[in-house]
Amino acid sequence: MAEKLNPKRLALTLGTFAAFVHLVWVVLVAAGLAQWLVDFKLGLHFLSIPYTVVAFNPATAVLLLIVAFVVGYVVGWVLAWLWNWAGKRR
Repeated sequence: MAEKLNPKRLALTLGTFAAFVHLVWVVLVAAGLAQWLVDFKLGLHFLSIPYTVVAFNPATAVLLLIVAFVVGYVVGWVLAWLWNWAGKRR
């Protein structure tokens, strides 16, 4: 039988990871390196879409980090719940 997952622990882990990844994006935007990364990533996928990275806004950056953490937390909690639920059914 599969080991049970702690929903709070997995939720915090995924929430923190999602917030960290978005913190890296915030730093790239603030440093002016984000547009190059968008162009590079799209070019690797054979795409040419005219996206433009807008100017850094601290309030938007904080909101992005909060939303990323909350969504990561919810996804982590749901995944742990599903894992535990599927383990019970065996």
